[in-house]
Amino acid sequence: MIDVSSKFNTLRYAKAEGWILTDSEVVEKVKNKTVPKGDVLEISRAAGISAAKKTSEIIVFCHPVPVDWISVTFELFEDKIKVISEVKAVWKTGVEMEAITAVSSSLLNMYDMLKPLTNNLVITNIKVVEKKGGKSDFKDELSKKINAAVLVISDSTYKKGREDKSGKIIEEFLTNNSITVKFYEVLPDDKEKIKAKLLVLCDKEKIELVFTTGGTGLGPKDLTPEATTEVVEKQIPGISEAIRKYGKDRTPYAMLSREIAGIRNQSLIINLPGSSRGVKESLQALFPGLLHAFSVMQAAGHDNSF
Repeated sequence: MIDVSSKFNTLRYAKAEGWILTDSEVVEKVKNKTVPKGDVLEISRAAGISAAKKTSEIIVFCHPVPVDWISVTFELFEDKIKVISEVKAVWKTGVEMEAITAVSSSLLNMYDMLKPLTNNLVITNIKVVEKKGGKSDFKDELSKKINAAVLVISDSTYKKGREDKSGKIIEEFLTNNSITVKFYEVLPDDKEKIKAKLLVLCDKEKIELVFTTGGTGLGPKDLTPEATTEVVEKQIPGISEAIRKYGKDRTPYAMLSREIAGIRNQSLIINLPGSSRGVKESLQALFPGLLHAFSVMQAAGHDNSF
């Protein structure tokens, strides 16, 4: 199976359809509920819903999905019947296989119930016609490229006693997401120095995205959030809440991290934890949805110019 533990939940939706071709007389019997084996549509609907909930049991690499809603409906034509399935789930993976499975099982049950009436039965054209959800739905096309800065806050790293890993993870992640890292610097656990550097990056260098890593814990020298609070004009609690929620789903220690996020002018500042694992998980929690912040800020900036 594919490891989806790093993914976050979104509302997933899929719609699939398929056809069974037969004789017009058979379709009439289905419509009038005179097929000897029973009500074809209702039994096939139940079969489709049941099969969709068991998709992971019959499709080897499918993950078990907590399905929230399944619909199986039918459209009757002169010599064919169309089956439509819709599925929703708030989960990490898509539900197109559940939708296809619902359609397939419904059609197979139709075939079984109608085969005593005719040999002219053809199941055909089963396909997904629509799907939504996942990262691809949350990618913003920005009007200009984002420049970023990475600040590593650590006395030991500043004194070259410890190798920096977390800052490098941020730099690599941003680069892979087409964000240019223009500044990369290691600072000591000094509130005034952190504050001064943030002011330079936001006010002078006009850096759109600033990540700090380190100094967000409970120690007496962990002062990154305090420095950031004095710089930002508006806090964005949802960003830090998303980081802690994503982290706490993986380790209870994440609730002890005090990172904050906020904006100053057109710059977005985000504190990340100091551990390399915490940094990686935080970035996974934020992207690609975080980029929508720049769409909003860029649009606001354009509106203010009129």
